Amino acid sequence: MYFSRLSKFITVLLCVAGLASAAFAQENENPEKEKKNKKENQQKVRTMTIPISIFTKRELKENQAGEFLQAGEIMVRENNELQTVLSIRSVANTPLHIAILIQDNLSSDFNLQLSEIKNFIRRLPPDSRVMVAYLRAGTTQIAQKFTTDLDRAANSVRAVVGSGSVAPNSPYEGVGEIVKRFDALPTGRRAILLVSDGLDINNSSPTQSIELDQAILKAQRRGVAVHSFYAPATLTQNGSSTLILSAQGSLSRLSEETGGRAYFQGTGAPINLDYFFKDLNQALNRQFALTFLSTHMKKGYYQLQVTSSNPEIKIEYPKNYYYRGGN
Repeated sequence: MYFSRLSKFITVLLCVAGLASAAFAQENENPEKEKKNKKENQQKVRTMTIPISIFTKRELKENQAGEFLQAGEIMVRENNELQTVLSIRSVANTPLHIAILIQDNLSSDFNLQLSEIKNFIRRLPPDSRVMVAYLRAGTTQIAQKFTTDLDRAANSVRAVVGSGSVAPNSPYEGVGEIVKRFDALPTGRRAILLVSDGLDINNSSPTQSIELDQAILKAQRRGVAVHSFYAPATLTQNGSSTLILSAQGSLSRLSEETGGRAYFQGTGAPINLDYFFKDLNQALNRQFALTFLSTHMKKGYYQLQVTSSNPEIKIEYPKNYYYRGGN
């Protein structure tokens, strides 16, 4: 009986010792697990910065952009999920990188506007980088590579050919090609000014043009805002209103989904570009860099919605962006 009780007692001691040993071993592993869990939790969010432009219905003087931020709370939704905004800062003094793309088969009347384009380039902020290119059939002709010499860039602007023989099948193919050239530039504000009739000969529908879709995705991926000026070309100069409105719709979609602005003056050629450039300059001066915490870690495209609690505020921003994946 004594040995039986002693045997049971020893067995209990061994079990207790085993449990204590396991608990001690688990306790020793906890620091590593905690470190691993902490690292995993840290990797569940990432910072993302996008360019936005903020406007109010009332006219504000230049260089008073800070007033916009006091008008209401800015909210960001990514794939319909509310994200945490970290900061909103003005980038009005950040160097601008802009490509001027002109469709070479625009109506010859457009040549009367060349001085306004040259003046726009010369008045850009110092340290801005400018490219000038012409969209033609089967190619994009570079008149001036990116340069900080604004006068040199302005002088590279030439008269358009104005002939259907140089008409591109789609101006958006050229946009997609030029967007890639921003890869070699340092970080900064990126924009394209597209002067075009917006007509994709292969498919004029704003929702069915493959070239338009690809141009939008490429611009979103590189953070390039595409601003567009409508000007008639060989096929839209005397074309039907339905064709012209479809082409303008394509330009509107391109600009809206990349965070830019589209400018039209009815269905005809603009009388002058003064108003367009005045508004575009205002838009460029009201740009901000919005940084938020994203909870989405997978590689791919994400939909954005940026709103304000103040209904008087209008915000322009890229409707999508591309995340390359973990570092």
